[in-house]
Amino acid sequence: MSPAPHYDSVPLDDFASVFGATCIEISSVALGGKVVSVSDEFFAEASNLLKVPPAVSLKGQFGPKGALFDGWESRRHNPTYDWCCIKFGCPSGYITGFDIDTANFSGNEAPAASVQAMYAPESEGKVISENDSRWVELLPKVPLGPSSRHLFKITQTKQAYTHVKLNIYPDGGVGRFRVYGNVAPQLPPPSVLFDLAYVFSGARVILASDQHYGVGANLLLPGRGVDMGDGWETKRSRTPGHKDWVIIRLYISLRLADAGHLQHTEIDTAHFKGNFPESCEFHALRCADDTAALQAEEKEWTNILPRTKLGPHKQHFFQLENIANRLYTHVKVTIYPDGGIKRIRIIGTRDDHTIHNLSTPTPAPHLTPSATPTQSDERSPAPTSSRAALAHDALLPSVTIPALPLTAEAYAPFGAVIQAYADVHGAPRGVRITPANQGTAHKFHRLELVKSSYPTTSAGEGEPEPLTGITVFRVAPPEGLKLGGKFGVRLLERHRFMNQVLIPMGNGTWAGRDEPALEGARAYLVVVAKNGADDKPDLSTLRAFVASTAQGISYHEGIWHHPLISLESTIDFACVETQIGTPDNLLDCEIVSLDEHTQGDVPHVDIPSF
Repeated sequence: MSPAPHYDSVPLDDFASVFGATCIEISSVALGGKVVSVSDEFFAEASNLLKVPPAVSLKGQFGPKGALFDGWESRRHNPTYDWCCIKFGCPSGYITGFDIDTANFSGNEAPAASVQAMYAPESEGKVISENDSRWVELLPKVPLGPSSRHLFKITQTKQAYTHVKLNIYPDGGVGRFRVYGNVAPQLPPPSVLFDLAYVFSGARVILASDQHYGVGANLLLPGRGVDMGDGWETKRSRTPGHKDWVIIRLYISLRLADAGHLQHTEIDTAHFKGNFPESCEFHALRCADDTAALQAEEKEWTNILPRTKLGPHKQHFFQLENIANRLYTHVKVTIYPDGGIKRIRIIGTRDDHTIHNLSTPTPAPHLTPSATPTQSDERSPAPTSSRAALAHDALLPSVTIPALPLTAEAYAPFGAVIQAYADVHGAPRGVRITPANQGTAHKFHRLELVKSSYPTTSAGEGEPEPLTGITVFRVAPPEGLKLGGKFGVRLLERHRFMNQVLIPMGNGTWAGRDEPALEGARAYLVVVAKNGADDKPDLSTLRAFVASTAQGISYHEGIWHHPLISLESTIDFACVETQIGTPDNLLDCEIVSLDEHTQGDVPHVDIPSF
């Protein structure tokens, strides 16, 4: 057995400075940590060791075996020692220290403990032996006291481990056991998209403005959590103009200077129904280390997501801006004015080059900023560069955008999302919901209005005045479209003076009818863009959304859009619009060929696989 590294006892008051800034709890059940074997848990189960909240007192409560404790307690009179083997939830981790907490155990606490570690990635489903020769001692036998936390720091291990074993001498109770360190990142090849803000990618939160109800590090955890307690939530602010923020160091491999290309983000407000932030924005930075990020001035950060409204209890998906051919190491998430977020995902790819000269920032493409998504008048032209100009910019030879799940908040600059919500508390703020149909239904009021703003001179002599009607489009997938492939956007159209509302219709038919059923359709693609300064589509604002057949959409007046694209099989859409002209000559439809507009370098959409 190798000698244990040197260790230091850490005063409790120094916890934040020693472990809080650079380490995470890699043994936590929140990461998937679990007890895989234990010598004895007669009085209290060893799984309690890994609970996230501090141990609580159960004084005066008894079960069939005796007094109840929120921790691990073995029976008395062990002649040797008891032990508990824990498997990390992350694939493996580098260990920096331990917190052995005997909370609420007084007179029956474990008098001493030691810690061993092992690397055994192939162990899933197998029993780990107490005497396996691969166990390495990291903390020698140290004394413990009653009802108190004991912090121990070691030199961070050079070897990554998958398991730890807590040994207690000779028996007794421990309330919580926490192993601190850093995840050994599991990274895909450079060209593959992954979550750069994921704890298993080596990401970490380096600072948060406020962590009153939930810590910022929760943003990077796996899954969507179980309640409001496992997200990041700040206290209520009363100061006008208040904002809270958190800074995330993106993925880290063995090179601390690694940076990433960013594409889109997911912001999850799961369980935050009345206390989600009103809005948020993202800024990004590329710098040498965390200290430089903390010292960076506001002007050094690049805005990659303009201030955007959020909704309750849902996953939001947003394409990021100012990212073409740029590398970032840190992202600052700002919320207005306060509130809670469950998870942040920042999707992108690794940089596949050697370490760059970080003293020279990567230049940004010369794009004129367009209107922010929170603007309400979508008919106002937004400043832009045409795609033809962008095609000649060496920084941006082509454009491919992701197709993201459709949500009301991300789609708001272009139109409305028309859908019901299984949880009425998850509907966007301001939606009026009432019981209907003698209590068998919920009514979601006025999700979109049918609008038009035709000039009074639009209708020629003898032509009908604008009329609101319902038509049906039967939409088949384009020839050659493949899930997981790319779709070239070769044209866009707009209606200057009316909005359109499109709602998927049921794909089944009544039994016995001659009309065949339309089966298998689950999703369709919505492609939209704002108007540019040249009165043509502003392709820097081009966005793509995947909508389910339970969602309808509208296009605001003047929004450029591609005709709807069915992704799997034919879908019928009811279209509600106010038309002018004759059925053969509708006057409000303008079409632009992007082959001509971009000189053949058309943008593409990445189609997801289902």
